[in-house]
Amino acid sequence: MGLRDQLDNAVKEAMKARDQKRLGTLRLVQAALKDRDIANRSEESRAGISDDEILVLLAKLIKSREDSIALYEKGGRPELAQAERGEIAVIREFMPKQMDEGEAKAAIAAVIAELGASSMKDMGKVMAALKERFAGKMDFAKAGAAVKELLSPK
Repeated sequence: MGLRDQLDNAVKEAMKARDQKRLGTLRLVQAALKDRDIANRSEESRAGISDDEILVLLAKLIKSREDSIALYEKGGRPELAQAERGEIAVIREFMPKQMDEGEAKAAIAAVIAELGASSMKDMGKVMAALKERFAGKMDFAKAGAAVKELLSPK
């Protein structure tokens, strides 16, 4: 079952359970997904985005909520920060298990070795390969720092 179907089923379950907070979050995710589908339409293709692209979208939604949490806590609004944490929990249910730091470093080192990357000029190639292989499983902000560290001259 694809991510789209999982989201649709989760919406139906939340409606049946009358879980308004969960339902609201799921509808926000569906709206973002629909926006992305519309943006990707072309004359030749009416197909929606792939599951990998959906995972990237979910990661962006989580990142924006994490940024909001930081702002709410800074502004003394813990109740709003807690609401954002709830939304993050719902969104994470649809993402694969995130790699821990050790797994991520091992994967990055393997991709660097496989591509024969040796300098910072190769960072774009390495990041593109990582995003292709580990969409939704890796925090690419942290991965970028790790790639820089491994490609920088010692």
